[in-house]
Amino acid sequence: MSCLIACNKEEKSTKIVEVPEKVLDTLKIEPPLERLDVVYTIDSLKSKTALDSFNTRYTEEQRKTIYAINRIDKRKLWTGKEIVIPDSVSNDIMDYSPFPKKLGMVDTIPKLVLISQRIQAFGLYESGNLIKWGPVSSGKKSTPTPNGLHYGNYKAKRKVSSVNKDWILPYYFNFMNFEGVGTHQYSLPGYPASHACVRLYMDDANFIYDWANMWTLEGNRIKANGTPFIVFSAYDYKAKKPWLQLADSVESNDFTEDEIKILGEYVKSYKKDAKNFVTIEELEKPLT
Repeated sequence: MSCLIACNKEEKSTKIVEVPEKVLDTLKIEPPLERLDVVYTIDSLKSKTALDSFNTRYTEEQRKTIYAINRIDKRKLWTGKEIVIPDSVSNDIMDYSPFPKKLGMVDTIPKLVLISQRIQAFGLYESGNLIKWGPVSSGKKSTPTPNGLHYGNYKAKRKVSSVNKDWILPYYFNFMNFEGVGTHQYSLPGYPASHACVRLYMDDANFIYDWANMWTLEGNRIKANGTPFIVFSAYDYKAKKPWLQLADSVESNDFTEDEIKILGEYVKSYKKDAKNFVTIEELEKPLT
């Protein structure tokens, strides 16, 4: 096992609150963050004039919002690129969140990273409250990011890729130790493109690096799990890109019923793992 840095003990003290199974079965969630009264349209930026007009029509902060909605970096926008644009562009990306602002079924989890492969986005929750979301580029079709309930293991501010030594991965946070899969900064082209890791904007990778907890080890045994990373759903390569579907329906990127059920099963698994509910006193005791 690679790096070992103990998690903040104060963040490890967690009160267990039992949730009736019937609540998890119904899995009612509140709507996404209060949406702006917005209409999305698709623009293909057919000419250099159209691209120049885009760059002058919106402020830098507004353009960042549009890039995030389209899951791309600034340098991935060029003439002929099809993008979706809201008719009202604010500087706050949270206004366009596809994730619910409150997710009751995870309100007993202190910190949680959700990664939706279908809509290529992540959401960060604290006790069921959404605090941040952003775009991702997950594993491509030949090297998909494994779905499942995973846990933050180790992190590195600068990691060299095991696939290509020329690829530097800033703010790397591993959540599948033996497979070498984690989150980190890298280019976002607007579709799944990685070798299984989850690519993020630099600011988002830095935030998760600082915010999420690593595991706590004693020797080579796990004493307490790190922050849960739930990866779920699948990207449909044959369909219109999910964010472009917003032009047809503003609800097209919301959780589906199947996704809610799957998340519920992962939450049940989380609650059954005693390593998720380690107290400060237990952390201080040696394993026997």
